[in-house]
Amino acid sequence: MKNRLLTTLFAIALIVFIITFSIGLPIYCRFFYYLQIKPLGLEKITGYDYATIKSAYDEVLNYLTLPGQEFGTGVFTYTEAGKAHFVDCKALFNLNIIALIISSITLITLLILNKKKVITLVETGGFPASFYSSVALLSLFLIIGILVAIDFDSAFKVFHQIFFPGKDNWIFSSKDQIIYALPSQFFLNCGILIISSITIFTSTFITLGIIKKVKNKK
Repeated sequence: MKNRLLTTLFAIALIVFIITFSIGLPIYCRFFYYLQIKPLGLEKITGYDYATIKSAYDEVLNYLTLPGQEFGTGVFTYTEAGKAHFVDCKALFNLNIIALIISSITLITLLILNKKKVITLVETGGFPASFYSSVALLSLFLIIGILVAIDFDSAFKVFHQIFFPGKDNWIFSSKDQIIYALPSQFFLNCGILIISSITIFTSTFITLGIIKKVKNKK
């Protein structure tokens, strides 16, 4: 019973790790944004050069991801409502990194204990827990990916309604100039990166699970 509970914990931790790691990619890999400044025509849209836009983005990300940072948007103006939305975002970013750290520690601990035979991660139907976690997660995000591809604007709105319930400060005014440097196409590209990362992770674990089952049959 104990091993099944720990196996379930492992499966849940793996799902949380894959999701939070993938979400963290466009957040912490800032070059993902830098590479899009010119292709998205942000210099023409904002009227500022590459270095100025990059600096403004860095200031926003420093606030969102680093402790003790004052909020700022570089040369771009912002409203108090706009600032309040970034405060809400910072809370979600902090939650994501905390969940990533906890899930990582949980996975590493359970894998070490399993390797040392202190516990046994149970296999069901010849497949490891990682196989079932990956099948469930891949199925979910493929559905989400299809819905986003069909109507990104509606999906973007629903996303904000879920994670920022009862608030509309995510609808920036023209005085929140930073939004011109963060067009919807950038967020769509972030979504593509996140879903791609999840697909790679889950496809790998599904493939490894199948290979393991085939080997065990021989």
